Amino acid sequence: MNPPDSQIRNISDTARWVAVYRARETERPDAVFRDPFARKLAGEHGEQIAVSIPFMEKNSWPMVARTWLTDRLIMEQVRQGAEMVINLAAGLDARPYRMELPRALQWIEVDLPEILAHKEEILRDDKPVCALERVRLDLADASARHELFSELSRRAKRVLVVTEGLLIYLTEEEVAALASDLAAAESFQHWIIDLASPGLLRMMKKKMGGAVDRAGMPFKFAPQSGPEFFARCGWKSEEIHSTIHAAAKLNRLPFFLRLVAKISSPDFQSNRPWSAVCLLANQA
Repeated sequence: MNPPDSQIRNISDTARWVAVYRARETERPDAVFRDPFARKLAGEHGEQIAVSIPFMEKNSWPMVARTWLTDRLIMEQVRQGAEMVINLAAGLDARPYRMELPRALQWIEVDLPEILAHKEEILRDDKPVCALERVRLDLADASARHELFSELSRRAKRVLVVTEGLLIYLTEEEVAALASDLAAAESFQHWIIDLASPGLLRMMKKKMGGAVDRAGMPFKFAPQSGPEFFARCGWKSEEIHSTIHAAAKLNRLPFFLRLVAKISSPDFQSNRPWSAVCLLANQA
């Protein structure tokens, strides 16, 4: 039996959990990214959560690949002129501290008060590299988020939205509503998401669903149409990067999965375990 404090208690604990994998990658001599803040952000509880989920202990490569891909897409959008990055459900992400970003870039973190307070306390002696602002908000409050999006859209003409690790905890109706709200803001030109197939969702529920179910936040979102789901909400897929193929490129896959990556297609497959990081463009 795992001790009680090794369990995921709430949505904020998933941020501690994911930070562990960034910390472990950072500590590798051949790290593909460096997050020197991840270890202290995860804390002891984050490590306890990680070791209590054996499946992820053996398969942490998707987290590494997802972070690496998201980093690359953010940097490319910033190079192309993005003036603001809005990180929804930012959790314990430390990109405004660890990435080489322009000082004038506006970086907006939106999340629940508890997780942002924890982050501010841990990082109180560290300085962000860009103009960082934190907004305490429950994204489930549609009225409040609509007001926030309207206000932020007036502050920049070219905005990039990031929702890393968020959508899988929402229903299709909730994702569609969020996507439509984002598309309604004309200056929100691009959106980075991570996406799972129904086949992968089934596997995740079987292998580690109990850990998140007990916290009342089960895995939910994996649309049958894959990235095309977002077209009806005003978003077009501009780039789709398979997670397993990225992990193969980074040499982070177990041997048998290297063989799978060699023979599998990077294209969306509904019934097979498939995941990707996608760049969507606003078509509304």
